[in-house]
Amino acid sequence: MTFIIVGYGRVGARTARILREEGYEVTVVETDQAKVDRAREAELEAVLGDGARESVLAEAGLAGAVAIGGLSGDMNANYEACLHGVDAGIRTVMRVTDDVNDRIYAEYAEAVDEVVYPERMGAAGAKTAILGGSFNAIGALTERLRLTTLTIPADAPVVGTSVASIDLGDRARIYAHGPAGEPLTIPLPGTTIDPDDRIALVVDRGAVDAVTTELIGTQASG
Repeated sequence: MTFIIVGYGRVGARTARILREEGYEVTVVETDQAKVDRAREAELEAVLGDGARESVLAEAGLAGAVAIGGLSGDMNANYEACLHGVDAGIRTVMRVTDDVNDRIYAEYAEAVDEVVYPERMGAAGAKTAILGGSFNAIGALTERLRLTTLTIPADAPVVGTSVASIDLGDRARIYAHGPAGEPLTIPLPGTTIDPDDRIALVVDRGAVDAVTTELIGTQASG
């Protein structure tokens, strides 16, 4: 499987490295020659050019890729790259910044398969999103991850905080949220956590107890 990563900054570079270490083929698209050189030094395929341009993505192998991650610091470029991925019929993952408003976020979330905040969830989370498809497929793709759903008690440390502000590092990421009795959906940037809400996470198997304790104040029962 080949993945295209647009942007070889901190997030893109780490995501590409993790994917490659797990045995996937990765092609980087980057406008900066020095970063292209660094990608090639890391034994990655790399194309110099604007990832928002269809011709550049074609050179990167868009037609044969299974997913594209717009992970640069430019949200517009990420969005355009993902739209080309949509046209190609492949999975699309778009990086946004913390200051994106709810209306714009909703537009992005409607257009692409997944919107991610790598600054909070880390490159491993971005990698998981790119591998995604269905979240059940993630477990088959990497044995290190576990899917879990938590119900938030009234005295949990995260009650009253926004989903966007919860930083679990590379250990886990929250991919869905829902008030009591309602379906789980992708949380918007302004979504806050109330008692009895449910959150769904992808968690590194070795960090389940620690993450659960951090979120609800008690360890997982198994």
